[in-house]
Amino acid sequence: MESGTSAVPTIVEAVERSIETMRQNLSEPLSIDDIAGFAMYSKFHFSREFQRVTGVSPGRFLSAMRIREAKRLLLTTDLTVTAISHMVGYSSVGTFSSRFSGSVGIAPSTYRRLNGFVHSVKVAGKRGSGGTVYGSVTAPEGADLGLIFLGIFPTRVPEGKPVSCTVLPFPGPFEITDVPAGTWFLLGHSVPGHACEALTEEQAVHVGSLGPLEVRRDAPLGPTDFRLRGMRILDPPILVALQRVRSEAFEADAVRAAG
Repeated sequence: MESGTSAVPTIVEAVERSIETMRQNLSEPLSIDDIAGFAMYSKFHFSREFQRVTGVSPGRFLSAMRIREAKRLLLTTDLTVTAISHMVGYSSVGTFSSRFSGSVGIAPSTYRRLNGFVHSVKVAGKRGSGGTVYGSVTAPEGADLGLIFLGIFPTRVPEGKPVSCTVLPFPGPFEITDVPAGTWFLLGHSVPGHACEALTEEQAVHVGSLGPLEVRRDAPLGPTDFRLRGMRILDPPILVALQRVRSEAFEADAVRAAG
């Protein structure tokens, strides 16, 4: 079930207001008290409602926004990594680089050198050691889609290494294999083929989320109905770098299918 669908409008508006204020103050050392103050709620009540609406905590959402902005600055400016780290709220460039690498999959300097792309997908799970999640992807009629990336992640934030993933050329049936037994989230997104997939903000991105999913090694999970929809301000930022991975994975799948 997608997070936030049952939240009352006043809470949603408060969370949206806090997210927009966070976006405007990424260089500041914001605390949960500060963020709750933006929304005019107590810290504990706001934290609980924020997680109910977005699926993640305020601090986790803020951290993801900082990394997303760092990705943008690395690709659109000549600023040093140190300068960028300060602009997105890190006092230590070492801490920033470690956090960026863990979230995006590559170091900041490498991300810039590769123009935001990576050449091979790295998964956290072991090949041949897990179960299967299967189902079908649907999207709004007339949606402007590119390749559809689906990944199995430990949280609602698409970052780091998925434990397993697949790529679809268009909506339809999917199957993700080698999913370790455990509790996971199925996250997906698609960026129009004519857009730069390395920079997703302010583009017609479609996203989807399912979970938590309980995967067992000896029992395929499905069929699952995975629905893509337009990305909203309430959706956690997409951090993982995968553009060329998706293209190459699709080509490899097509070759295997033809064979």
